[in-house]
Amino acid sequence: MKSGVRALGIAESYRGDRGRSTLAGAVVRADRVCDGLAYSSCRVGGTDATDAVIELLDELGRPDVRYVLLGAIAPAWYNLLDLSRIHETADRPVIAVTFEASDGLAAGLRDAFSGSELETRLETYRALPERRELSLDGDTVYVRAIGLESTETDDIIRAFTPEGGRPEPIRVARLAARAADSYARSFDHSE
Repeated sequence: MKSGVRALGIAESYRGDRGRSTLAGAVVRADRVCDGLAYSSCRVGGTDATDAVIELLDELGRPDVRYVLLGAIAPAWYNLLDLSRIHETADRPVIAVTFEASDGLAAGLRDAFSGSELETRLETYRALPERRELSLDGDTVYVRAIGLESTETDDIIRAFTPEGGRPEPIRVARLAARAADSYARSFDHSE
């Protein structure tokens, strides 16, 4: 992969009791250079995470970004992402990368929600592409992709993962989200 190829990593941070989760988007080149950041937020337990991700894409306005890498499919306590809608809006491949083995979210959703809140989330969850394992330098990640074949997805994840099991765009976005959350909390305590 050429060093100037860019991916947008999106990750979240939630600390505190504000009822909102911070989302950060980091544009990172394949040579590990970060050349853009943007922020958004979504409600904890809400259904607005997909809109928040789309807002990040719009705010950045970066046609040079070739891939969108998401560091979760259910940020902010089951605020499920609609990968198809993100893919259609972004008009580029979308890859969700998660880092823990799981039997799935259906049981957790049923424990946390009922009625139409449950049905909406289950519908979004069932529409996600199949999750599969990918080995990265001794670590295992779990990927779902739209707009790419499996081998292409694997190549992209490996190209953007210099070490360990976390792709660099997601790692940088996670650091940025945590820093933004800490900064916001400093205002909560200063009043």
